[in-house]
Amino acid sequence: MLDLADVRMSVYRWFAERGCPPSPEEVAAEFGAGPGEALEALRGLHEAHLLVLDGERRRIVMAHPWSAVPLGFVVASSGVRWWGGCAWDSFAIPALVGEPCLVATHCPGCARALALDVCPDVPPAASLVAHFLVPIPRMWDDVVFACSNQSLFCSEEHVGRWLRETRYPRGALLDMRTLWLLATRWYTGRMTREYRRRTPDEALALFRSLGLSGAFWGEELGSGPAAAPAGRPSPPLSTNEMGIFPQYIGQGVQMRKWPWLG
Repeated sequence: MLDLADVRMSVYRWFAERGCPPSPEEVAAEFGAGPGEALEALRGLHEAHLLVLDGERRRIVMAHPWSAVPLGFVVASSGVRWWGGCAWDSFAIPALVGEPCLVATHCPGCARALALDVCPDVPPAASLVAHFLVPIPRMWDDVVFACSNQSLFCSEEHVGRWLRETRYPRGALLDMRTLWLLATRWYTGRMTREYRRRTPDEALALFRSLGLSGAFWGEELGSGPAAAPAGRPSPPLSTNEMGIFPQYIGQGVQMRKWPWLG
């Protein structure tokens, strides 16, 4: 049996260096294993939410923060171009590869092309806003849908325009500094073999340190936000409670407790 940590590191390195994921056959060739053994390892990583396979569970679709399919973001370094999984993921890639990257997308509210330089060590100064539609504990009900609806907008006004057009509920709004801090801190250590998934308490502590609290971010309904430590950045512009999020995704699936942590 292949070691899942070794396979995970191979997939992440493949994405980082080549801009695309390996096939099961390429994973098998790298480790001198059979295709079935490689596929079993990839499915184990899928079950652990360390990557995402397609509906037939044979091809890699995502290994956060990278995507093998276009979800609205392109991230380019000096030598490699990637599909970014979402705004959150795209802002994480520069820190993981250790160099500034150009992040390109479009505003869903007006279709205007947006491009900004994102550095590994300094948040961007742009006045854009990010909108997350799906509450964090619901993300893995349909992770591709969730990621494709974590977008950048020209302004809060354009978020409102898009929500009226789509009839989606308002989610969470983040300024660029908060988004960058969330992305870089969330993915710290992802490219190391020692990486492990966060516990619920660790995830909540990170969110709270950035002013991200309430049911949208995984706190129990009715518990109220916890105080964030002094010196935290300004909180996001707004949030909505998970209880008013309609069942656009995961029809008939009961909400699982923290299935998405990574």
